[in-house]
Amino acid sequence: MANEVRDEGAFMSSPLAIGAVSAVLRNLLDNGMVDAGPAVGTVKVTAVAPDSIKLDDPNLGPSINIFLHRVSPNQGWRNVDLPSYDSNGTRRSNPPLGLDLHLLVTAYGASDFQAEILLGYAMSILHERPVLDRAAIRTALSPSPLGPSILPPAFQALAAADLADQIEAVTVTLEPLDGEEMSRLWSAMQAHYRPSAAYVVSTVLIQSTRPAREPLPVLSRTVHVQPDLLPPLPTILAAVPPGRQPAIRLGQTLRLDGAHLNGTGLTVTFGHPLRATPIEIAIATNADPAGLDVTLPSDAAADVAWPAGLWSVAVTLLPDGEPLPRTTNIAGLILAPTPVLVPAPTITRAASGEVSVQLDVHPQVRPSQTATLALGTHTATAQPRATATSTLTFEFGHVPDGAQWLRLTVDGAESHLLDRSVVPPEFDPNHQVVVPV
Repeated sequence: MANEVRDEGAFMSSPLAIGAVSAVLRNLLDNGMVDAGPAVGTVKVTAVAPDSIKLDDPNLGPSINIFLHRVSPNQGWRNVDLPSYDSNGTRRSNPPLGLDLHLLVTAYGASDFQAEILLGYAMSILHERPVLDRAAIRTALSPSPLGPSILPPAFQALAAADLADQIEAVTVTLEPLDGEEMSRLWSAMQAHYRPSAAYVVSTVLIQSTRPAREPLPVLSRTVHVQPDLLPPLPTILAAVPPGRQPAIRLGQTLRLDGAHLNGTGLTVTFGHPLRATPIEIAIATNADPAGLDVTLPSDAAADVAWPAGLWSVAVTLLPDGEPLPRTTNIAGLILAPTPVLVPAPTITRAASGEVSVQLDVHPQVRPSQTATLALGTHTATAQPRATATSTLTFEFGHVPDGAQWLRLTVDGAESHLLDRSVVPPEFDPNHQVVVPV
């Protein structure tokens, strides 16, 4: 799983994600305590070091505290490569850092049984939410509707953590600690022990966006396909873009190779992680059991509705001679971004030698998507944006002047640099731009 995600290079968090996890858990517990009502009363939820809590403070009141006491490498991601550099000291890769966060949830109460009651409610709340879904993360980290200026500066920064958009789910699991481990932990914190429960949050993926270099793609490769028996039910075996390309563009026709795809009342359903609802394309009838052709839209509405990246595709149809409709398996599909090269993008060079590129793209790129541009072997990440946009700005370091091959990548989906309709493939001359002196 880790290697597959690393190759896609998409949906990673920023270094703010560690703080974002504590903020989301605090928000989750805070809302849960409010919902508990009179059973717990007014409870303050904090995320500070236990030794900073003044137990003799008469205004302390009942409270729950979350404390990050340890960070460990995630076992599934620890074998991902470290950042690498070439012989000239130029950065060549930005592999992700996979982490598990170990947190302590502690209850404070002044009266009999109060701390135990609070801890019980806190553990119940976390038990009911073993996965921090994307909606909960976005809600917890979104600025206050009364204006972000009233929030602490540290909390304002967490909105840019991108935790909700990382490809790995964020899970919360109870982590048993025996008496000796708990004693050592509280002794190290130099704080008085209070009823506590330990949890591990997994996985937080942090990836740098520093400019890097990567080699141009291989022009040819050999693929051996092992034939197999056809399945007995409607099945998609492969989603095949035109022109032997690994990804499809808007306006092109997708070929769905499979078995038993003939029938009537067909609905082709496309899904994307950034869409709340899938997109459906209706086809009246299909007579070919071995395949189905479906054309993607390319109008202004599609430019907004179809973000680049990894999509899922499935077909629902009424097979010939059967009374009830059937739905196929889900296949993967990559929608490639298309850089607008006519007219040519705006490329400027500053007096310091740094190169800036302003590029129009299709479809629109959303704020949570990661977009990178390569000029030859030099890459840069798009500047942040508050809304979906068709124009991206890239800031490079030094890039040699003259003709350079241009490649745009959005959430791991790369634009069509190669003409694969010929054997061996060739670079598409339309994807070459001129960098000024």
